[in-house]
Amino acid sequence: MDEQEVRVVIADDQDIVRSGFNLVLMSYDGIDVVGQARDGKEAVAKATELLPDVVLMDIRMPHMNGIEATRVIRENPDLAGVHVLILTTFDQDEYVYDALAAGASGFLLKDADPDELAAAVRVVAQGDALIEPSITRRLIETFVAARPHSSFGIRSGTILRSLTDREREILSLVARGLSNDEIGAELVISPATVKTHVARIMNKLDAHDRAQLVVMAYESGLVKPGGK
Repeated sequence: MDEQEVRVVIADDQDIVRSGFNLVLMSYDGIDVVGQARDGKEAVAKATELLPDVVLMDIRMPHMNGIEATRVIRENPDLAGVHVLILTTFDQDEYVYDALAAGASGFLLKDADPDELAAAVRVVAQGDALIEPSITRRLIETFVAARPHSSFGIRSGTILRSLTDREREILSLVARGLSNDEIGAELVISPATVKTHVARIMNKLDAHDRAQLVVMAYESGLVKPGGK
């Protein structure tokens, strides 16, 4: 992905917001905005037609909101290579959590500066890191504590039994927001070995990326809110 152009679709119901993000992203080398959508249904259609690497997805949109659009994209095996980056504001925590549980790869505040936006798009396209790991962890802990018995948690709790002890250990570190390098240092193994383990965990749990692994780790009870 580092040597390839990151293809992006921008989904937001406000013309000025879409235009602004388009101007920002098109000013960066290696990022190409290939399409725009005004609502969730159009976002799904554009993702299906264009197969972008990343969909920048607003939450509150007409016809189909960003959470449902994310879920539809994630449930389509033909769109396995499409990553969703949620655009949000500070007062939408609950919606962001639901979007992560639906399969979004991360989230970013709408008032992020241009460099943060471009970096987030590249990170999400790679699928191997979290956006704002400490904030993601706080967000997930808050809502898992309030809603500990979701069907997602029950499903992931059952699937977690397929993991080895080492895989559970690595999953718990992923849930703390550690990178592959940091996990390798903690366990005294190479980052490449960590990456292999994470890929196996994602395959076993049918998870799209690290953000979904974090949700599974908390909702299944492998990691407790407030724990280390």
